[in-house]
Amino acid sequence: MKRILYLTFYFRPDLCAGSFRNSPLVDELSKQIEGENIKIDVFTTSPNRYASFREDFHESEQLGNISIERIVVPSHESGIKDQILSFRTYFFEVLNRTKNNHYDLVFASSSRFFTSYLGYLIAKREKSLLYLDIRDLFSKTIKSISSNPIIKYFITPIVRNREIKVFEYATHINLISKGFRNDFTKFKNAHFSFYTHGVDPVFKKAQEKRFIKNGKAKKIVYAGNIGDGQGLHKIIPEAAELLYGKYVFRIIGDGGAKQKLVDKLRELEIKNVEMVEPMSRTEVVNEYRNADILLIHLNNLPIFNKVLPSKIFELAAVEKPILAGVNGYAQEFLNDKIEGTFLFNPGDVHGLIHQIDVVENFLKENTTIDNSEFISEFDRQDIKEQMAKSILKYLK
Repeated sequence: MKRILYLTFYFRPDLCAGSFRNSPLVDELSKQIEGENIKIDVFTTSPNRYASFREDFHESEQLGNISIERIVVPSHESGIKDQILSFRTYFFEVLNRTKNNHYDLVFASSSRFFTSYLGYLIAKREKSLLYLDIRDLFSKTIKSISSNPIIKYFITPIVRNREIKVFEYATHINLISKGFRNDFTKFKNAHFSFYTHGVDPVFKKAQEKRFIKNGKAKKIVYAGNIGDGQGLHKIIPEAAELLYGKYVFRIIGDGGAKQKLVDKLRELEIKNVEMVEPMSRTEVVNEYRNADILLIHLNNLPIFNKVLPSKIFELAAVEKPILAGVNGYAQEFLNDKIEGTFLFNPGDVHGLIHQIDVVENFLKENTTIDNSEFISEFDRQDIKEQMAKSILKYLK
């Protein structure tokens, strides 16, 4: 029997991009190995993405030839120290639970490096193939975000050194964003692919065309992580102050920088921002249905010039105006692929205000936004089918 070890820190019922990516991919792998002499062991965690959102879960689950083990990790508030403690529990539990099993292939889905490093250690120990699904370059991200000199000038080089070892060992590297291509040109041993995020059909249910209401404040909706990477505290308070009486911002989610946003709103006595706890995707669909404009924003940092946020695929399916404060590859992608996108520079409050005027003028002449070609091109079902095939071909 062939065996695959599948590592992902986030998995259903957690609410985050890692969970939304890996849960359907595991389901697809389960379909494709049906009747085959292949077993897949998935090691993930108990739901921990947001301290304010909890759902019931099973520590062990069987799905055909796939076993799912959820390791209970400490709850955290998305701070770096909290996340390190949670990952340490996951890291050593996985090493211990897999030590008596041989795997032909180790698959690791990683945005924060440590899952890919864990996969590398096990693959090297077992002399297995290593397939990486890379969603971010962690060493560059922490160097960009952190103001701690110890992290920037001591820890970051250590992490980068480990990243290089992992990438040099890998048999296959999938990059979610083509913006990262130039960072991987020196790794000649791996096969590369670009299976990106996909459009989840659940968000097509939010396609209610009720643009720009007259006579009452209009609603701008953001749903997702509220961290330093999103930098909402740098733009929402001032923008809301300038748009008071015309627009209401509805911010749904949680994260390490949420308190910064809340404190700034209190300091400026902002009345037209609604802060809402994380909610299920079904509930988010209803929020999108009731929105006039959708918002995505990334902090103004060099590393974010290369990323491609999963949120883009989610919002495009809704077919409503998207206010996007992004740079680099994400900006190019939005420009080329998605109709109804209104771009401004990250952190540029006046740019955001200007684009709202552009949105209103656009809607005087356009009653609909059509992203059907994009939805078809990036259908999640097609992407996960192709990616599952690319994983399983290494067992033949």
